Amino acid sequence: MEAGTGESEAEDAGEADADAGDADAVPLYWLWHDPAAAPEGALDLHGDAHPFGPGMWLVRSPLTRSKLYHRIKWQLPEGTPLACAPLGDDPAGWPKFKGMEAGALGWLRGG
Repeated sequence: MEAGTGESEAEDAGEADADAGDADAVPLYWLWHDPAAAPEGALDLHGDAHPFGPGMWLVRSPLTRSKLYHRIKWQLPEGTPLACAPLGDDPAGWPKFKGMEAGALGWLRGG
């Protein structure tokens, strides 16, 4: 499954800016959807993202949790299980993990 991690369309970008609140603090989210129910094309994750596992992503997005959740939900087949949770974007708030997609920890660290 591929994901588009580029900028949203112009109107989405404007809304995202309004949601950001503090431009320097872009929220970090953990996102999961049933990998068996992937969309045909790339999933637009509305921010900077890194794969974490099958159907799982770490996403830095200026969108609120609700807006990110709904924009992902609308891209997936109806009824697809989906979860979106905010994470603290500092080492103390990062999940502990092992055996996930290569580069996940480096991505969290900004590398």
